[in-house]
Amino acid sequence: MRDPVPSRPHRSSRRLCVALGALAATLAVPMALSAATAPPRFGGERTDVVAVEIPLQVLRDGQPVRGLTRSDFAIYDGKKKQEITGFEVIDLATSPPTAPAASAAALPLPMVSPAARRHFLILFDLANSEPSSIVRARAAVRKVVDRLYPSDLVAVATHAPSTGPQILLGFTSDRKQIASAIETLGLPELVKRSGDPLNLVFESHYGSGPTPYELPVDPLEPNARSVSPIVETYLRENRDLQRRNQEGDRRYEGQRLTDYTRALSDLGKMMATVQGRKYVVLLSEGFDSSLLLGSTNETERAEQQTSAEKGEIWKVDSDARFGSAKSANDLETLLETMRRADCVIQAVDIGGLREGGEGFSRPSGQDGLFAMADQTGGELFRNFNDLGEAMGKMLDRTSVTYVLSFQPTILRDGAYHKVRVELAKPARGTRISHRAGYFAPKPFDPRDVAAHLLDAAELIVGGREGGALAASLVALPFPGTGDRAYVPVVVEIDGASLLAEAENGPLPTEIYAYALGADGTIGDFFSQTLGLDLAKVKDRLRESGLKYYGHLELPPGEWSLRVLVRNGRTGDSGLTVSALNVPRFDPAAPALLRPFFLEAPASWLMVREKPRGDQPDEPYPFMVQKQMFLPAPRPILAAEQTTSLSLVAYHLSPGEIGATGKVTDAAGKPVAGGEVRLLGHEAQGNGREAILMSFKPAGLAPGEYRLNLRLTSGAGAAGLDAAGVSFEVE
Repeated sequence: MRDPVPSRPHRSSRRLCVALGALAATLAVPMALSAATAPPRFGGERTDVVAVEIPLQVLRDGQPVRGLTRSDFAIYDGKKKQEITGFEVIDLATSPPTAPAASAAALPLPMVSPAARRHFLILFDLANSEPSSIVRARAAVRKVVDRLYPSDLVAVATHAPSTGPQILLGFTSDRKQIASAIETLGLPELVKRSGDPLNLVFESHYGSGPTPYELPVDPLEPNARSVSPIVETYLRENRDLQRRNQEGDRRYEGQRLTDYTRALSDLGKMMATVQGRKYVVLLSEGFDSSLLLGSTNETERAEQQTSAEKGEIWKVDSDARFGSAKSANDLETLLETMRRADCVIQAVDIGGLREGGEGFSRPSGQDGLFAMADQTGGELFRNFNDLGEAMGKMLDRTSVTYVLSFQPTILRDGAYHKVRVELAKPARGTRISHRAGYFAPKPFDPRDVAAHLLDAAELIVGGREGGALAASLVALPFPGTGDRAYVPVVVEIDGASLLAEAENGPLPTEIYAYALGADGTIGDFFSQTLGLDLAKVKDRLRESGLKYYGHLELPPGEWSLRVLVRNGRTGDSGLTVSALNVPRFDPAAPALLRPFFLEAPASWLMVREKPRGDQPDEPYPFMVQKQMFLPAPRPILAAEQTTSLSLVAYHLSPGEIGATGKVTDAAGKPVAGGEVRLLGHEAQGNGREAILMSFKPAGLAPGEYRLNLRLTSGAGAAGLDAAGVSFEVE
């Protein structure tokens, strides 16, 4: 459920300059920043009309039912039947279960509705599992991950008595990051964390080759090399804690279960912010089932029965005889939280992998695992060796998703609303699996940090542009260090939308930028939170806006650059997506970067990124004739006014340079009008040429257009086409 996209950004501050002379301003304009965050302020409770999406699967005899239409379903919000305003079908069987090859046309993660995308949370229960079971579970899970579809997202989490639940890796399609999180279980001795606040990037040195913790052979094989001693030490320390716990009394065991269910409930509440159905693959040996069902020891049960029959009630332990009511209530609270968060628990009893000689006997936990799975719509897989087959069945059953939408009028109070979906003509043996309800929108609370970071990660991985904040970006690659290009990213944020509902005081502005490959790989990222002091910059922001300069370091290839901007006070956000080609900068192959219009920085509030660790700042790349300038992310041209633009080329053939341009409309149809002139060029070393041109939108009516340039160099040389640049005529 998202707020509608706002009207177009304020225009008056986005007009481009005519000449380069006014561009010799410093990029890092001083500004007042404050780290403080004001408490949220909201008006009275208001009523909103929102779109609620209900993803569901229809199964008959355990197989997905295909071919259903909108008329086959009925939705009830509480007792009131709702009109189905949206209908979508996602059938993953039409896509291969392997990642697509990287190409200019293949953006990462096929565009699937966020509500329909499958989310798998791999949860290692270190609190209730033996070390040998966990070690072998990791290898089996890695095999299962390789069978997922490109649109599937995976997160990795652990639960330990000392730390509670920890999300090591947020929902991502980057298979290498997933493998790293599974192998290390987040141990600081084994991995240098990236510092990514959204947990989409697990390792800091991405793509640096094999790491010390990786296992060269399958640990399930008889002669496999043992796991890292650091991992064994960690797991055995955890096992020793479990042994001490088992030696305690039932009251202590009951408290452990209370702590366990509360911790997983907190995890479920956090997961509620992620759209779509979440499958929690719980890898565990389970908790002591006697806490729910009473003692399984036949001698103890007989003694309790005899004491009760004799009236010796002081000898009867009701918890040992019937199970603990408190433990049952704690478990039910957890299950209700998971159901409300649309989390299905797929429980896997990994006790079958336990080797002998662990030192003590663990009580059976299968009944508890079964209850957790069954009451959330999942299954219990008792034989761990069947995990691959079990996951395969689960993937098949969820391969067809119907997404129904309706628009209730609800209070913005965060209340939970139950929903029911029925088939108009249900066939025998057919059942529907869908979310049990939805939460109404509620005022943004910046104190709920973990949930909001998950929400931001979901927006970036989902890749659907838009939002309440109007933003745009431009990114250009330049030769960098080694095989990675230096890619400056200029983000332009509309001041009026950023200031919506803002008053004086600090305004935290969050910026997240990630580059995703066609297979979901995350090449690099940056993030920063700016504390804008509105007492000093409010008027300037409202008149123009904010420009932020950051950079990425990327290897050659096609990338989808995704930048999310969020108001840290109100929660309003906007996502901008741009395709980016990083060439190899091969001296034998001429290369053209995307052309860009030039813009004067004077009217903008400018901020440059924080340095990355000890790395020195790269030289400012946007220079022509020793003048600094800015590329315009969203150029808006005045009619009949001449504007400067530039093009950077590498390794051109020697000789005279020529340039021509053609204009197309927003639909790609050629239109008459527009004048391109070559003003000059200069060699800047290392085969780089900065080419300066002018453009006049003569004869173009107001509207959206695209300018396509062709460059020639040397006598008889074939022309080189540059990527088109979009612009608007006022």
